[in-house]
Amino acid sequence: MNNWQELESKYYMQTIVRVPVTLVKGKGALVWDDKGKEYLDFVCGLAVNCLGHCHHVVADAVAEQANTLIQTSNWYYTVPQIRLAELLVKNSCLDRVFICNSGLEANEGAVKLARRYGSLKLNGAYEVITTMGSFHGRSLAMTAASGQPKMHEPYVPLPVGFVNVANNDIEAVRSATTDKTCAVMLEPVQGEGGVNIPGDNYLKEVRQWCDRRGILLILDEVQTGICRLGALFGYELYGIEPDILTLAKGLGSGIPVGALLAKERASVFIAGDHNSTFGGNPVTSTAAYATLKYVIDNDIAGNVSKVGRYLMDELKRLKDKYSFITDVRGRGLLVAIEFNSDIGQSVLMDCLSKGLLVNKLKPDAIRLIPPLIIGNNEVDRAIGILDEAFSGVVK
Repeated sequence: MNNWQELESKYYMQTIVRVPVTLVKGKGALVWDDKGKEYLDFVCGLAVNCLGHCHHVVADAVAEQANTLIQTSNWYYTVPQIRLAELLVKNSCLDRVFICNSGLEANEGAVKLARRYGSLKLNGAYEVITTMGSFHGRSLAMTAASGQPKMHEPYVPLPVGFVNVANNDIEAVRSATTDKTCAVMLEPVQGEGGVNIPGDNYLKEVRQWCDRRGILLILDEVQTGICRLGALFGYELYGIEPDILTLAKGLGSGIPVGALLAKERASVFIAGDHNSTFGGNPVTSTAAYATLKYVIDNDIAGNVSKVGRYLMDELKRLKDKYSFITDVRGRGLLVAIEFNSDIGQSVLMDCLSKGLLVNKLKPDAIRLIPPLIIGNNEVDRAIGILDEAFSGVVK
């Protein structure tokens, strides 16, 4: 049998610190490695496999489409792309859609659209305000947009036009706004930055400020969209509407697809301004349509709210039991557990040995981002393994 991890070290660019397990099969909330060991997956492709692994609705739709029409480019109309755009618009507050390949591409498109808006409507304004702790992708521009200095340092000089301000601080947004500002770009809940929950009024205050200044509000819902927080879109939970919205991750339940959505007034691209060779191709659009239709028709948002509350209750019980757990925070099925020391890696490895996949968010924190179709039984199994792992931590 091949030593896949040894081959990876020989042939693959060493840009990723991988968890030492080779996964070969998945079904629902379970995965298996190349040695046949089973794991409960509470990472789900980094919040991607929202319907679990290989859900029949997505797999069947993709197989049928792949045997019908795979790729045409955007020079031609295709039915799957148009059906997906219609479903997104009819179930959101936005009016126009562009389908792309990833969250990075969606965010790049959002900033590009905002700059075009600034050029046309705001006397050439081009700066986008983002917040510290944010993560918007790994291109050079989105590295600059992300409010994480550790990401910036290896790539200076970075593209200009991004102003990183304190998170959850309306005064910081106001102070940074100038006549060069075209938009504010936020995650409803910061995922990669630590599962950071905004204050009750923060997003409303930002929305009001954008309206007052005539600038756009971009919500990066690459991670929080498609029911992750307990609503189809995170903005619904905060009583606001964005001008521009980005989606990816859960949109295709494992198939790489992203979407850029905009209100009519912000949809200022004209022919030739934006395109993508692979974006919105029939197979990925079919996967996204099947996923979105299923989560809407089967009230997956309701399941996330219910199971998410149960998961938080059980995690708070563990927090009361173990003094080294300093915080449990989250919304829906996007949850972080923070510790009083850098034990995240050891907890991850102990969970791995016991058959649970978790994500090390920071040296002192882990993240749980399970499939959205799980029930209390899967939560109980995960909590049992976490309890065992925590019991082995040296106090």
